[in-house]
Amino acid sequence: MAELTSAAPETETGSTEPTEPSIEFPLNWLLDHAAPPIQYRAFVDVARLPPGPKLETLSLASPYAIRIAVSQSLDGTWSERMLTLPKPGKDGIEGLGTIPAVERLLEYGWHRDSPPLAQARRPLFRLLAEDTDPRFLYELRASAKAPDIALRGRQILREASSAALAHAGYEADPRLRGSARRAMERIDAYLDSALAEKPWIRIGNRHVLAENASPPSIYALMMVAHMPIFRSEHYPEMERLYAYLSQPKPTQEAVQMYGKEIVTQPHLVMGDLLHNKNVVDADIPFALTWLEIMARLGFLKRNETWLKLFERFVDDCGRDRVWRPHNKGTSEPTTTNPYAWPKFPLESNLEGDGRWTDVTFRIGLIARLLGWQIKLV
Repeated sequence: MAELTSAAPETETGSTEPTEPSIEFPLNWLLDHAAPPIQYRAFVDVARLPPGPKLETLSLASPYAIRIAVSQSLDGTWSERMLTLPKPGKDGIEGLGTIPAVERLLEYGWHRDSPPLAQARRPLFRLLAEDTDPRFLYELRASAKAPDIALRGRQILREASSAALAHAGYEADPRLRGSARRAMERIDAYLDSALAEKPWIRIGNRHVLAENASPPSIYALMMVAHMPIFRSEHYPEMERLYAYLSQPKPTQEAVQMYGKEIVTQPHLVMGDLLHNKNVVDADIPFALTWLEIMARLGFLKRNETWLKLFERFVDDCGRDRVWRPHNKGTSEPTTTNPYAWPKFPLESNLEGDGRWTDVTFRIGLIARLLGWQIKLV
C-alpha cells in the first residue's frame, strides 16, 4: 500500500483533469495472514467484491465473536449493562456492555439480522424512547440520584444506542431519525450560540462547562457518520459541525456543572482530537477510529492536517503494501480508548505478521471511504 498516486489524465484539449489518488491494497497478503473476519471485511468493504455463501461464513469465524454472542442474556443485553467494556485480560468478556458488544459484532461483519444482533435491537430502540424509568439507566442508575444527572445518563445512552443502530443500517427507521434530529438540533443550537466560543465558567479554581453547554458527543458523531441521507438533509448543520471539529481542542478537561455537582464528560468532543502526529503515535487505534469517522462524515478529505496524518499511515507501508510501525520490533498497536475498542483488534492471532493486519485493513477501508482508487495486489 506504499504507492500513492494522483496522476491526472490528459484530455483531448491537452489540459488535465484531477483524479482521486490511488493506493495498492494487499488483499492476497491479508488472505494469507489475517483472521477470517478481516478477510471478509477486506473483500466486502475495501475490494468490494461480490460476497458468496462461503465468503459470508468468514465473518462468523472468530472465537471471540462467538464468545460474545453466546454470552448474551435472554433480554437481548449483555451483563445488564450498556456502555461498559470487559475487564482487562485476553479475550475477556466479563462485564461487557450491550452497545460495545453490538458494535464489535458489527465490526466483525455480522449481519444485523443475525440472532444476537436481532435480539439486541429491542433494548437499543427502547433507549430511544426517552423513558424516565430508572431501570433503563442500566449501570448509570447508581450515580443518577438527582434528576438532572439522570437526564444526562439518558442522553448518553440514547446517543450511544443511536450510534449502534445507525452502524447496523437502520437509518430509515423513524425512531432513529427522530433521535438524530433531536441530537443535531441541540448541537447546532449550541454551535450557533455565543456559548460555543466561551463555554467555560469558573468554579473555585476550576474551569468547567456551563450547565447548558451542549458540545457534540463522540456517539453523535458516530451516529451521523453512518447516516448519509440524514447528513445531506442537514447540510448547513454539518458545515458548522466541521468548522467546530477543525478548531483546536482546549487543554481543559471536559467537566460540566449539573446542579451542585461537577461531572466528568469524556464523551464530549471539544474540538480536533487528532491535531498532530504525537497524538497519533500515542494511540494508533484511536487515531484510525477518528480518521474513519471523519472519512464517513466527508470531513477527512477537506482537512489538510487529518489528510496528511492519514497519508503518513500510507507512507509507512512497505514494499509488500503492509503497514508496520516506525520502530522495528514494536508490538501490535493497543488502546485503552473505549471508543476504539469495538474496532481493535479484530485479529485473533497477534503474533508474527498477524500484528499488522488490523491497521493494514483499516488503512484500505479509510482510503475506500475517501473515494480513492483501490488497486488490489
